[in-house]
Formats: sequence, C-alpha cells, structure tokens
Amino acid sequence: MSTPAASPTGFDLTPPDAAERQRLEASLTREEAEVLLHHGTEAPFCGGLLDNKEDGVYCCRLCALPLFKAHTKFESVTGWPSFFAPYDESHVVAVRDVSYGMVRIETRCARCDSHQGHLFPDGPPPTRLRYCINSVSLEFTQDGQPLRDPLQRGDNAALATLPA
Repeated sequence: MSTPAASPTGFDLTPPDAAERQRLEASLTREEAEVLLHHGTEAPFCGGLLDNKEDGVYCCRLCALPLFKAHTKFESVTGWPSFFAPYDESHVVAVRDVSYGMVRIETRCARCDSHQGHLFPDGPPPTRLRYCINSVSLEFTQDGQPLRDPLQRGDNAALATLPA
C-alpha cells in the first residue's frame, strides 16, 4: 500500500477511490454537480458565500479540503467570491482552459479534481492574483468549528496542528 500524499500543511491529498467518489457526488445538488463535475459557472452576484465576512475556512464542497482562508477573501466586484491566495498552494491545481474561445487558468481541488473557478492576474497585493471561485463549489467552516471530513482523512487533526 502506498503512503498517502500529504500537503505541506498536513492534509491528505490522496484522491477519493471510486466508491468514495460516488458517495460524495450523490450528496450534491444539481447546481453543485453542474459546477463541480461539469465545469459550469453559477450566475454572478447570486452565490451564498459572496457577502460572507466571517472568519474561517472555505473548503471544497465535494471533498471538504480547505482551499482558502477567510482573511484572503476580498471584494472584487466581479460577482463571485474572490481570494488572493489559497489555503495551501498544493490544495489548488491550475489547469489551462481554452473553452469558449478564451485562454484562462481553471482552478480545481487538488484532492478530488472538482472545478472551483478561475485564476486571474488582477488581484490585490501581496500576490496580485484573483482566485475567482463559484460559491456552490465551496462550503464555509467558521473558526472554532470542526471541518466536515467526508473521507475520514483526519482533516481536523491537520487543522489543529496549524498556527492560528
């Protein structure tokens, strides 16, 4: 048996197996499945997390891997939650996207490969990046609350070892 792939922050990045993936996908709404599994985009200015200002962690809606910290969220006036840096760079994968006659960088969850949104070079300091993410691709966990751990990977233990 191989050793699980771990991120620098201690999260297990091993992809879900077929049975786990089927279970995760069965929990999605139609809109979540369209975005996460079929690379769709939710309508701008409609997402439930767009105006969230609470402290916490934004996680992948499918596998619950932490993707962004609340303090990296900023108001981009684009209609989607935007972040200037990921929780851990190894948690977000960038993929060249040439759909719709455009060249963009798609962002995906590193653990389950679900579509999250796109990355643009027009964000604020310090990174000058804008991770433009669909609200339905994310779930928010308020500081002090346990992460959802649908794959039983010990995500809360990894979270507990991080500095505040």
